[in-house]
Amino acid sequence: MLDRYQATLSGLARKDRLRTLSTRAGLDFSSNDYLGLARSKRMAEAVAAAVAAGTPVGSTGSRLLRGNAPEHEALEAKAAGFFGAERALFFGGGYIANLAVLTTLPHKSDLIVLDELIHASAHEGARAGRADVVQAAHNDAGAVDDAIIAWRVMGGTGRPWIVVESLYSMDGDRAPLGELIEVADRHEAFLFVDEAHATGIYGLDGRGLAHDLEGCDNVVVLHTCGKALGASGALVTAPAVLCDYLVNRCRPFIYATAPSPLMAVAAATALDIVADEPERRGRLARLVALAGERAEELGLAASGSQILPIIVGDNRRAMALAQALQSRGFDVRGIRPPTVPEGTARLRISLTLNVGEDDVSGLFEALAEKWERSQ
Repeated sequence: MLDRYQATLSGLARKDRLRTLSTRAGLDFSSNDYLGLARSKRMAEAVAAAVAAGTPVGSTGSRLLRGNAPEHEALEAKAAGFFGAERALFFGGGYIANLAVLTTLPHKSDLIVLDELIHASAHEGARAGRADVVQAAHNDAGAVDDAIIAWRVMGGTGRPWIVVESLYSMDGDRAPLGELIEVADRHEAFLFVDEAHATGIYGLDGRGLAHDLEGCDNVVVLHTCGKALGASGALVTAPAVLCDYLVNRCRPFIYATAPSPLMAVAAATALDIVADEPERRGRLARLVALAGERAEELGLAASGSQILPIIVGDNRRAMALAQALQSRGFDVRGIRPPTVPEGTARLRISLTLNVGEDDVSGLFEALAEKWERSQ
């Protein structure tokens, strides 16, 4: 009965793609806690105060039943104001939020154009929805334009949806949002931007790379709370009518137990910290610059962001390098297909305020030694 499952696992092992769980250890060069807020004393005190005031740990039901708490609504109001959107809606996580939006807002007659390197959750949502789906070359606004034109020529009559990440999670590069909104406006299309790795770090006061577009009728943005904001959950910001539509038609929202009210408190406090403590972004920017310099000294490309991929290619070699760095006390993880394209297995170095400049220098000294030996 279990043979087929074991056969799949054995096949993954032969390809050096078998995954196992490991506990966190060593210096943090792998998490998404970019601003070091997950252990923020201010957030912990806000949550403790909420518990003391009677805020329940669990929401006890969906938002449309008894699960809608004042803390959820307070977070949504704060987020809408912070990001400059008309409304915000709080979901349990970024994955489910992507799935929710893409299975609900694009209609059967519509087209979804996905950047080929966008997060798996967007691919899942697009496939599970009713609209036509095509992929466009990474960060190529011209390819997006061509895809929409081709769809119209073939008889497409609905609205196109252009779906991108503002900062890509495995490559650390930025989407050409200025060009993409021009394409969207030209074709009367929607632009859906996943700001997961930009929220709290980039844009005016940490509002994200799409902050200039928030509030437009054809722009929907996803801000995750479990990365730079140090909590969990996700916020979809959009025109009020689209948020109302999600409340009425989005099955992952209607039928899911609401996120913990305490996470709403934590996320709201994180937004205050982002606004009040810009020095965190400054410190992170200095780490990014230092890591870029060290990478270039090894002949490697700098990404210009807190996500620095070291492309290795071979799965086994990538994992061996990661394990060697871990043995030196640096928690760097290897990333293999299908998370990244075939032949691009890599180390994903993530820069956070959980480390300092000496730690970054130490990591690259260890990497220089291991990199030379692995060539």
